[in-house]
Amino acid sequence: MAIKTPKKIVELLNQYIIGQDEAKKSVAIALYNRYRRMQLSKEMQKDITPKNLLMAGPTGVGKTEIARRLADIVEAPFVKVEATKFTEVGYVGRDVESMVRDLVAEAVRMEEKDEFEAVRARAEKEANKQLVRLLVPGIKHENRENQMQEMMNMLMGGMNQGNNSSDQEEVTDDIRNQRLTVAEQLQKGLLEEREVTIEVEQAPKVNPMNDMMGQMGIDMSSMMNNLIPKKKVKRTLPVKEAREILIQEESRKLIDYDSLYQKAIERTTNNGIIFIDEIDKITAGNKKTSGEVSREGVQRDILPIVEGSTVQTKYGPVATDHILFIAAGAFAESKPSDLIPELQGRFPIRVELNALTKDDFVKILKDPENSLLKQYIALMKADGIKLIFTQEAVEKIAEIAYEVNQGTDNIGARRLSTILEKLLEDVLYEGPDMEMGEITVTEAYVEEKLRDIITNKDLTKFIL
Repeated sequence: MAIKTPKKIVELLNQYIIGQDEAKKSVAIALYNRYRRMQLSKEMQKDITPKNLLMAGPTGVGKTEIARRLADIVEAPFVKVEATKFTEVGYVGRDVESMVRDLVAEAVRMEEKDEFEAVRARAEKEANKQLVRLLVPGIKHENRENQMQEMMNMLMGGMNQGNNSSDQEEVTDDIRNQRLTVAEQLQKGLLEEREVTIEVEQAPKVNPMNDMMGQMGIDMSSMMNNLIPKKKVKRTLPVKEAREILIQEESRKLIDYDSLYQKAIERTTNNGIIFIDEIDKITAGNKKTSGEVSREGVQRDILPIVEGSTVQTKYGPVATDHILFIAAGAFAESKPSDLIPELQGRFPIRVELNALTKDDFVKILKDPENSLLKQYIALMKADGIKLIFTQEAVEKIAEIAYEVNQGTDNIGARRLSTILEKLLEDVLYEGPDMEMGEITVTEAYVEEKLRDIITNKDLTKFIL
């Protein structure tokens, strides 16, 4: 991964997020400081902790998107949690350490993906060999010596189902020649749609006990798998789908998971990002509402995680000292100073995100790589319809979104999704049956479709 300077990080964020330059600059510096730290001596690295950020601003202005895009840019493990989902120790609910366990699980997924890509060529070769044997099976001969073992397996509930140890395969010259022909056809991609039956591991059943054990750093599912082999089931699939499943199975055989878990832990401790949303909801506020003890208790439970502690996970112990924490909240009915002083001190960088203007809405509709207008144009293209928005229509949509936000709850850019869905309702409904090749959305069309809703305040609150 190429090192990205703060300016480059901001440039990349600008492709997806409109405005909020101060917040982008702050997160870019905090991220690049990690790279600077890694260039120092081991002793110095220990003393340099991340400069955690606290974002304050109304909903829908880009707080979560900045953090998520930031993680994508540097390929860092990222999880978003909501502070309101946690309860202090002694209460029923999620404990705060679960955010670190979720982060490690994400790092494991990322490391596994990288490892799979590294061994894919070898795994695909083995998968194709299996496909050849499945498409041109040998002649099965029952091995009577193992019949007793087969009966024992059945009595024990089919624990070893799928291990056809009692069958021996004979490969004749004719079968060998057929396999050579099929192997060549597979290589040329001529059999991709042909169906083949494969044995796959049965998906594990959801067990609440596994989650409880995971909270104590115990991997119960792995322990049980070592004692009882996974049951296999047969599935009939096209060759192209069966190959991918077999590649996954072969890849797992080629990977050293002990090493992978260690890399995932290192990736978590050095690059992990935890985004704590709705942190304003766990402030004590005016001290008059109920549940203040629990709210402050959650803050005190979060504190050691942010300060730096070791959390036991099923992949091993994880130190949180150098994980970057980004907290965010609207702070409409409270302020950052309502957090307990110790927690405030752990978020030294404060950034205020601004409410969106009409001009911001125009840019959000058109400029980002994944802008809403581009999304709807792509959706209609699937029906063979070319959807066009005039500049006047775009400005009118932005104006309506801004005015509705001012007149009701300000939900930021999310208002655009609601308005566009209502505006294009008829087009989206009738699109598959239309024979028109082109539809142009004009300012007059926007006014006609939304006039009644906008003039009726009750309808505005209910529909938009």
